Amino acid sequence: MIQEDHEGSQDGGVHSSPVSSPSVSGSRRPVSCLSSQSSALSQSGGGSTSAAGIEARSRALRRRWCPAGIILLALISLLSCLLPASEAKVYGRCELARVLHDFGLDGYRGYSLADWVCLAYFTSGFNTAAVDHEADGSTNNGIFQINSRRWCRNLTPNVPNVCQMYCSDLLNPNLKDTVICAMKITQEPQGLGYWEAWRHHCQGKDLTEWVDGCDF
Repeated sequence: MIQEDHEGSQDGGVHSSPVSSPSVSGSRRPVSCLSSQSSALSQSGGGSTSAAGIEARSRALRRRWCPAGIILLALISLLSCLLPASEAKVYGRCELARVLHDFGLDGYRGYSLADWVCLAYFTSGFNTAAVDHEADGSTNNGIFQINSRRWCRNLTPNVPNVCQMYCSDLLNPNLKDTVICAMKITQEPQGLGYWEAWRHHCQGKDLTEWVDGCDF
């Protein structure tokens, strides 16, 4: 039996690795915003506690800028560009069926909509952010677990990148890039047989229950 739909975004068991800050070697130390501010305070009026003195010190601090802080902000901005622009989403069965139907996958290359829904369940559990790491260093990405060895580009140089996209594009919950790439894979002679999960769990079986009760 297939469990009922679970709409909306969930964690999906996918964990992101923490980003560690690079260590600084040698005798030189990075500029500290706190030390710069302390210096500014000492230079702008000593220990005066008057309102005018506090305001003067506040203006002095605003005029000063901290290189280390600027660099940190730049690094954060760069990392945000490299990370997927969207959050993980775990589709419900009928929700996914409707999206794939709207993309025209029902009947594409002779495969029913139920074939695609069955494939998505047994590859990723309907999780758009699923990433699996292979022993050779390649990754299987997204709701259809498309491999980086041939179909998409990650940090590995000189890969064919047949789908002409980054592997991170396959993690987007709107599924547009995922469907485009999956269609290219299905155009190969083996079709959905490219996916071992489809061969073992979906091929040659009655799949009507995967779209049973779904409205299109």
